[in-house]
Amino acid sequence: MRRCRQRRRSAPPSPPTTTPSSRWPTSGGAARSSRYSPRLFLDHFAATSLIAESGPDLAGFLVGFHSPTDTEAAYIHFVGVHPDRRGAGTARTLYHRFFAAAVADGRRVVRAITSPGNQGSVAFHTTLGFTVRDSVPDYHGPGRPMTTFERQLRP
Repeated sequence: MRRCRQRRRSAPPSPPTTTPSSRWPTSGGAARSSRYSPRLFLDHFAATSLIAESGPDLAGFLVGFHSPTDTEAAYIHFVGVHPDRRGAGTARTLYHRFFAAAVADGRRVVRAITSPGNQGSVAFHTTLGFTVRDSVPDYHGPGRPMTTFERQLRP
């Protein structure tokens, strides 16, 4: 397995309009979770989203943004790591790069969500210093609850 050598800001994709995760082999909830990464996020949040590459291959990505409504907050919406790269620190590095950019922009908190019962996500986020906040019923519409996270940032 090759090391992830480059992490850069994302750029809006050119057609076709698939997202990186939709082209990866499926494992676990990858096929189901790809519905949360529509092209609009890659088009409109390219300046605050990140790509990790391993040579010519996509190793992972983080789609996030600095809130235009709450000028102290940033939000990580969706993160994907190629199945062959999981456990290699790719997601952790993407998160830390996002935290640094948020601090540089004067943000004091980062928020994220996951599906209820996704214990792997809860464990990952808590190791990064996130606090599990609430399980919000109907977060994504009727019958679609989500668990929320929050992490304070230090300037």
